[in-house]
Amino acid sequence: MQDVMGVLGIAKGTIYHYFKSKEELLEAVVKDIVNKNFEKIGLYLNEMRGNAIEKMQKIIEMGNMAVENELVLEQLHKPGNEALHLRLLVETLSKLAPFYATLIEQGCTEGLFKVKEPLECAEFVLSGVQFLTDTGIYPWTQEDLVRRIKAFPRLIEQMLQAPAGSFQFLVK
Repeated sequence: MQDVMGVLGIAKGTIYHYFKSKEELLEAVVKDIVNKNFEKIGLYLNEMRGNAIEKMQKIIEMGNMAVENELVLEQLHKPGNEALHLRLLVETLSKLAPFYATLIEQGCTEGLFKVKEPLECAEFVLSGVQFLTDTGIYPWTQEDLVRRIKAFPRLIEQMLQAPAGSFQFLVK
């Protein structure tokens, strides 16, 4: 809180008028990051050309919030921030899943996928990927992460009934 007050040049009373604690401030920052990222994805998705798989690849590439927000995400991984971290993951999932469901529906129309529940499929894949690769939730070993990342393309292809190799871009 002191760092924020110093950077903004505001009094202690001012910041505590808006945020009761550093956790509340961190939550507001995280929500802002999430919302801006998804606004960007939504705009990009509306302008994007290509089939469903190509669009998914582009959204996955632009959806990595960790690159631009390393310091904030580092705070989420600190002891005591587990609940906030989990809320961020839930909010991310709830906002991302409809984007992917739309793309899964497009893929079904294009004959690339065969899925009867696009939203639930998107939720299942996203929650699995988020939970099974987030070292802030559980200190997975590097070996665990590599093993899972290598399996994701094949598992996603099976779930979507997509052409073999179509999600290999996930393991670049």
